Formats: sequence, structure tokens, C-alpha cells
Amino acid sequence: MSAFHEGLAEIFEVAVADMTPNFRLEDANWDSLAIVSTIALIDDLYDRTVSADALAACTTVADLDALVARECAVRAA
Repeated sequence: MSAFHEGLAEIFEVAVADMTPNFRLEDANWDSLAIVSTIALIDDLYDRTVSADALAACTTVADLDALVARECAVRAA
């Protein structure tokens, strides 16, 4: 499991094994504190800053993964 998924599991207070692509964020504690914590996690792991609005639009772990991939690709280009 990736460090990102491990960090998400800690934020959501669930088992790392629960961090599957289909894990629905609304089923966890996807609130403003979780969003801010996820912004910090992404910054720490990838040295990227994502907006709270972009994160709030995510509904699954797969959405979060795609957002991070896009942000990393934009910076690499």
C-alpha cells in the first residue's frame, strides 16, 4: 500500500486495507478537517499544493489518486 493510502487511512481512522479505489469518502469523516489534513499529506508526500475545492469535489479514493496524478503531471510538464 502506498504512503498516500496509509496517510489517508490515518486521517479517516480506518484500516489501511479499507483504502481501496472504491472507498467512498462520504462514508468516512470527509469534512473540512479531513480535507485540510489531506492537503498537508499531499504537500508532504509530493511537494504539491491542491485546493480545498478540488479535494471537496472528490468522492472516492480513486478520485483522490487521479487528482494527485494530475497535479504531479502538471508540475512535471
